[in-house]
Amino acid sequence: MPRLKPPVKAAVVGYGPAFGMGKYHAESMKATGVIEVVAVCDPDPKRLKAARNEMGDVRTYDDVRKLAKDKDVQLAAVVVPHNVHCAVALPLLKAGKHVVVEKPFALTIKECDRMIEAAEKAGVTLSVFHNRRQDGDFLAVKDIISQGYIGDVFHFEATSGGYSRPGEWWRSNKKISGGLFYDWGAHFVDWVLQLMPGKIKTVSGQFQKRVWKHTTNEDHVEAYVKFDSGAIAHIQLSDIAAASKPKWYILGTEGAIVDTGREGKFTVYTRARDRVASFEVEHYKTVWNYYDMLADHLIKGAPNPVTPQSARRVIAMIELAERSSKTGKEQTVPYE
Repeated sequence: MPRLKPPVKAAVVGYGPAFGMGKYHAESMKATGVIEVVAVCDPDPKRLKAARNEMGDVRTYDDVRKLAKDKDVQLAAVVVPHNVHCAVALPLLKAGKHVVVEKPFALTIKECDRMIEAAEKAGVTLSVFHNRRQDGDFLAVKDIISQGYIGDVFHFEATSGGYSRPGEWWRSNKKISGGLFYDWGAHFVDWVLQLMPGKIKTVSGQFQKRVWKHTTNEDHVEAYVKFDSGAIAHIQLSDIAAASKPKWYILGTEGAIVDTGREGKFTVYTRARDRVASFEVEHYKTVWNYYDMLADHLIKGAPNPVTPQSARRVIAMIELAERSSKTGKEQTVPYE
């Protein structure tokens, strides 16, 4: 792929109100000093007006197909509801734009494959905004494991949730969001897949709807992942968990890591001859510099900060966990 010369001309697709993520992407791009935001696309005129007020002199479009024809735009960030990630990204990729898709990558394996194929055919970069690979607690855990304190990881539990009424918006609508696993769950799945050894062998899951009838998302979801190394991961997301569990509970052949996610530190257990010693490790500082890394990739040829293939694994695991819940059978991952 030919390297770009700075400034890289960029656009944001989706300037909506959900956490102000469109504005966040635009500001993060500008903060690199080598990416210039020149366009914003959104079907809502009020959001386009807000973009002009907040981002200054930017071109605005109400249709992604119009944006795709803007030859000045080299990079586009897709910041739209989950169910239209693929539909919005494809015309941009086919037009030869480099594309960043917000997490989750898509709702299905097929959608991931369509985007990957389009990017490869156009010879452009496709990346996914898994910015929480840079969270300080994750980086600290990753470092402890890489230093060998707990040996080879063979069991990993990742948990998030509580007992709380979900809000009534698109993220609680299964047709749009994909379900409970596709929001915070996508981060947890990605963390597990970054830390666990080997390829995925099988996935099974349990998806339950029991309490919150005003929304269509599940109340409680679980996935069990077996790797070809023999290691096992269990991931749980819940809106009906009345008692908490550790955010991370990781067992290795020489020790363990337990992180409650509350005090800014976690406990490491490590074997010392015939005894087990423990010590605490503070979370590292979180620095979300995804766009600095992407700029280095586009301009200097550095690695893609999040490859689409790695993001596809997240979607495959979630989709197959739900399929397992429906069929009662373990699922294997296509071309894992």
